[in-house]
This record gives sequence, structure tokens and C-alpha cells, in this order.
Amino acid sequence: MRVIIVGAGEVGSSIAASLAHDHEVVVVDVDSERVDALTYSLDVLAIEGDGTSLSTLQEAGVGDADMIIASTDDDETNLVACGTAKTVDDPFTIARVKNVDYLDTWHHAADRGAFGVDFMVCTNLLTAEDIVRVVSLPAARDVDSFAGGAVQMAEFTVSEGSPVADQTVAEADRFDSLTFAAIIRDDDVAIPSGDTCIRTGEKVVVIGSPESVQGFAREVAPGETPTGSEDLVIIGGSEIGYHTAKLLEERGLRPRLIERDHDRARELAEELPNTVVMENDATDAEFLAREHVDDADAVVAALESDEKNLLVSVLAKQLGVRRTVAVIESSEYVSVFETVGVDVGVNPREVTAEEITRFTRELHTENVALIENDRAEVLEIEVDADSVLVGRPIQEAVADLPEGFVLGAITRDGEFVVPRGETVVETGDHVVVFVDIEVLDAVTAKL
Repeated sequence: MRVIIVGAGEVGSSIAASLAHDHEVVVVDVDSERVDALTYSLDVLAIEGDGTSLSTLQEAGVGDADMIIASTDDDETNLVACGTAKTVDDPFTIARVKNVDYLDTWHHAADRGAFGVDFMVCTNLLTAEDIVRVVSLPAARDVDSFAGGAVQMAEFTVSEGSPVADQTVAEADRFDSLTFAAIIRDDDVAIPSGDTCIRTGEKVVVIGSPESVQGFAREVAPGETPTGSEDLVIIGGSEIGYHTAKLLEERGLRPRLIERDHDRARELAEELPNTVVMENDATDAEFLAREHVDDADAVVAALESDEKNLLVSVLAKQLGVRRTVAVIESSEYVSVFETVGVDVGVNPREVTAEEITRFTRELHTENVALIENDRAEVLEIEVDADSVLVGRPIQEAVADLPEGFVLGAITRDGEFVVPRGETVVETGDHVVVFVDIEVLDAVTAKL
């Protein structure tokens, strides 16, 4: 497949890196330094030019392109790039936007090809959805659902003092419908066995029924167990903060939101009927203490500045907040946030790149989640008669697959099936599997 990516920033470069090994990728950007960097770092064709220009797109081979991905930081540029591409041929177009109004318009007229866009990704809404998934499962770093919600994947960090620290996988595995898919140690992705020891600081990836994943969350961090009446505080009435509060309201929760600007606070109070909006400077430690922010189950820092998000996260930790989630716009700041003890950092550009990459992979699979910057993937696949898994016990079938593969869950006619060694996969089953990126091609060819 020939793919043209307009925009070589963090989002475009990440997508290009994910697609380059399987597809013919062309990247267009106005910045000559970015073009040079991509030319030397990835096996892609990088072109300097304006992605909204017809001549530039023709130079990139738009007439032969199967897909156009417009991923610059400017909404209008992305929409125009997609519309321009449609004037030449009919490639599948994907546009990244921040403004939810564009997404609403696109949804309203998607069947009429609004903006010339076939698939639209909204960064602000995606980021809010990612935050809500994480805070809904305390102690988790990443959460994704598969098979219509019947299967859940979650990644946990084992903190000091966690009950599962220094236990073997066999000792920690007390749930019938849970599979320990991987343990991530520094830069290594390890497939665990029953006698693998879980150490403090390691990340554990599990796949199973939502009930079992919730149960394991209680084992990892019993003091952070969700109760259904969580006290959640959002600091910052940015678009991400607003959408996070709105999504939490839709789940029946009543979050608190702190916004400094008077007009914005008033607007938010009118649009969020089940959110307590407080007008104040969230960097005021006395105010935070007075409002008992330290009693919150989680604090989400969603200000429009990484530096301010870092500051309020540190203040929240000093007050005794159990869990902090921070929006981090610049990827180079992630390590700084982790160093000062922020529990989860959410990078909007990374979330967007993952969603677009996920969609391109879904052309061949039912659903995809990327693990640790694409070190591994969790795939949902509907198996057919040609799959190596069909008609054989799992323990026999996996012997024909390379190391780095774990079958985490099976659903049959929408019902969860616990995968055991003697379980036989049937045609039409949906399997959720964990695959190390190094063996992804070899595995998917057989599934």
C-alpha cells in the first residue's frame, strides 16, 4: 500500500515509523530539517513542500496513493490536504484535528464526504478518552477494550509495597479468566511463565475479562480500588479538561474542575451540570488544601502548559493525592514527569499517532492496541479456517508460532472463553493475542 503522510512532526514521524516496514511511505513537510531527519532515520521517501499544494501532492505520487494521512498541528491544513487529494483521485483520507466542532460536522455529513475526509481523528477528544480509561481503572498505565467490551487489556506498574511485588506469576494469578501476557523490564518485553518473578518497577500486561482485570487491579494496588463514587479533580478547563469532565459525567460521576479564567469557568459551569466548577488558580497550594484536593482519588492536570501541569502535579503529590495523571504535550518532558512521581503521563500526539496507526492496522484485523511505543501489539482477530489455531488444542497450535506470542482471550458468539492448553479454537472465534513487534509479521501470517 502506498501511503502519503502530510506532516513530519511527532505524530507523522511516529506513524511513518509504524508503517514503513510494511508499506511504501512518502512523507511531506515544509520543514527541511524534519525532511532531512526522516530521510536518514527511516526507510521512507521524504519531500519538502506544502501538503495542501496540488503540485506537491503530485510530486509525492498522489495519483497512485492508496491512503493520505494529514497529521500536521494545524486543523485547516489537514482538511485542505485531504480535500486537495480527493480532486486528483480517490485515496482513503485520514485527517487529524483538535477542534471537536470539525469532528461533529464530519460525523453529521460523513456519508456525504465532509471535507473530503474518510476518517477523522480528534486529538482533544481522544486524549480525554484515554485519561478516562486510565482513571477508571486505578493503578493502570494503559487500558483498552476488545470484542465489544468482553475482553480488556491493561498495563500496570508494580510500585514499591505492592502485594504482587516479589511474587511469581503463578502466585499472582488468582483469576480464572486472566492471562499474564508480558512483563516489561526496562527496554525488554518478556513473555512470563508461572515461575517468573514480578519485581518492583516492572510493568505487567494482562488480558482477560473486565471483572478479572479489575480484580487484578485490586491486587496490584488495593488502596486505589475504584468504588464507583470516585472523587476526581481536573485542573484546567482546556478542551481536554472539558471533554474529560464530560465523559466522566456520562459515566455517572461528579468530578470537580478548577479553572482560573472567570469567563471560561462560567462557560464550563453552564455546559457541565454534574461537575463542580471552581474558579481559582490551581497552583495555589492553600486553595488546594482548603478544598481537600488531597482526598481525591485522582487529580488530572489538563492545563495548556507542560510546565504548569508539572507544577500542579507536584503540588498534588505533596498534598498526598494518591494518583496523578498529567497531559504532556512535549514528549521530551515525559521522563521529567516520571522522575518527580507523576503516575501517568498522557501525550496527545502519541495518543493520536496510535489511533491512526491502529486504524490502518484494522484494515486487516478487528482491533489493535500498541504497547510501549509499539514494542508489542495486542490484536483482536476473527480466525478463519486457514488459521493455524483452528481445530487444534491451543498448546499444540502455539508450538507452530514463534516465541513472543501469547493467546490472551477468546470470545465465541460474544461470550468469553477462557483459553487453556486443551481449549480448541473454532472458525469464527475472536482471539485477542499479545505479539512482540519483532515477530508480528510471522505471527499474523499464520493467524
